[in-house]
Amino acid sequence: MQTIRVWDPLVRLFHWTLATACILNLWVLEDGSSWHEWVGYYAGGAVAIRVLWGFIGTPYARFRSFFPTPTRLKNYAGALLSGKPTQTVGHNPMGGLMILALMFLVAALAVSGWMMSLDAFWGEDWLEEIHEGLASALMALMLIHIAAVSLYSRFGKENLIAAMVTGKKQISKPE
Repeated sequence: MQTIRVWDPLVRLFHWTLATACILNLWVLEDGSSWHEWVGYYAGGAVAIRVLWGFIGTPYARFRSFFPTPTRLKNYAGALLSGKPTQTVGHNPMGGLMILALMFLVAALAVSGWMMSLDAFWGEDWLEEIHEGLASALMALMLIHIAAVSLYSRFGKENLIAAMVTGKKQISKPE
């Protein structure tokens, strides 16, 4: 085994502060409160920075290193279902798909929340329903993400939780 620095400080800071922001806005802060709004704006800004970092950041932070193409997803899912998942240095294709879905939902929540503060959309039920539906989808994906990472860390070859704290992964040396 060899230790490789995979996730840079910006990726790890993004992950943990965005997780905290989502937990605060979904389960702690009162909907519509000033704190809820500011945490939502923060989350939207964090996603914008992460998207930029996905193009100019360190190698494993870049989208091209983990973008979940249909072929990558099929190959990884097949290996996973056969009980022999391929080890990836950065995010695996399913993790990449989850990252993109979570970032999309957070960005859409930030935009829909901001729209609700505009005079043009003030009090519009359809927009509030969209915002609530996005929040429900985010909650569901967060729970799936936590479960998948926990199971993979427990039964797989790598501790993904520790890697997102330290930025380092233990990788099998190529033969």
